[in-house]
Amino acid sequence: MAFLDENPGLGYPLAAGLGLLVGSFLNVVILRLPRRMEWEWKREAREILEQPDEYDPPPPGIVVERSHCPHCKHQLRWYENIPVFSWLALRGKCRNCGAPISAQYPAVELLTMLAFLACVWQYGFGWQGFGALVFTGFLISLAGIDLRTQLLPDQLTLPLMWLGLIAAVDNLYMPAKPALIGAVVGYLSLWIVWWVFKQLTGKEGMGHGDFKLLAAIGAWCGLAGILPTILLSSLVGAIIGSVWLAMKGKDRATPIPFGPYLAVAGWIVFMWGEDLVGWYMRVSGLA
Repeated sequence: MAFLDENPGLGYPLAAGLGLLVGSFLNVVILRLPRRMEWEWKREAREILEQPDEYDPPPPGIVVERSHCPHCKHQLRWYENIPVFSWLALRGKCRNCGAPISAQYPAVELLTMLAFLACVWQYGFGWQGFGALVFTGFLISLAGIDLRTQLLPDQLTLPLMWLGLIAAVDNLYMPAKPALIGAVVGYLSLWIVWWVFKQLTGKEGMGHGDFKLLAAIGAWCGLAGILPTILLSSLVGAIIGSVWLAMKGKDRATPIPFGPYLAVAGWIVFMWGEDLVGWYMRVSGLA
């Protein structure tokens, strides 16, 4: 949209507002999608085991159901559901029952707003910028779900991968060939690590969702983005994971979700991958 590119004083506030609204929706996805998945798994398990049906009402839908307090089920009015501002006005508590409202809500909304601003700053307000917003929204949802549940749903990873490949058909960020190779190599690279680790230890070192997430990142970043994503996510994961285990008093056998680190690293590579590689080459003296 050339008009917004020529009028950034209007474009950036619109991007910020859109980020807050989308962040509010991403909170719904992060909280409700895993519950829906668990409900469907239980129903399928009862059918396979031929167990009698139990009264188990489905959890709220992602789009249709209105937001409500998880403690007292009070349905939020529009002025109680304004991103960030309502949480601050209510001082992080439900207006009806006084139960605390998780700080996750404003955190995700603010994170999405800042990420959206970075996207339009880097890619502008055209189709590249729109694609960057879509990529960012998916990654935030996946990172949030993995942090809470250690799940990376196929309902998000696979559409994200296909969207990246479709974007490459139109040469939005790169031609189709490097995007397709990036998706394949992204999946196989972590699958090989998983397979070797399992052969050596008899244990599974990561979930299959991580393979699919890196495949999706490869579809958006291409083959050249795979190695920087793996290195950056491993470095950040090792540092933050070690600190988290020490603070929680956990041992090294405690599972740590890898998806958030992949998501952060993939987003950084998507946004500034060439600059990052160039900086490393200069610092290391290879350039």
